[in-house]
Amino acid sequence: MKKTLGTMMVTAAVVLLTATFSFAEFAAAGAGNFPYFQLGALIVGGLIIISLKHKFARMYTNEAVGAFALYTFLIALFTSPVIDAVKTLVS
Repeated sequence: MKKTLGTMMVTAAVVLLTATFSFAEFAAAGAGNFPYFQLGALIVGGLIIISLKHKFARMYTNEAVGAFALYTFLIALFTSPVIDAVKTLVS
């Protein structure tokens, strides 16, 4: 039961972080420039982390959620609104 509960908590965190990423990118870039590739990479990464959490019982829930949060941040850095903001700051 503990293993299933931990996996469900990680799944909820993955869904919430992915939804937050999608909303933020839609608000920043609009529908025409939505980063579908980054969203797909985020979904695949979330599925991998969920499956690792389910497979390995000794993996803590905090570790899995933290790893996915850092992965989401890394994916968000390579979207066009963030790149445009960095270009504006540099020049």
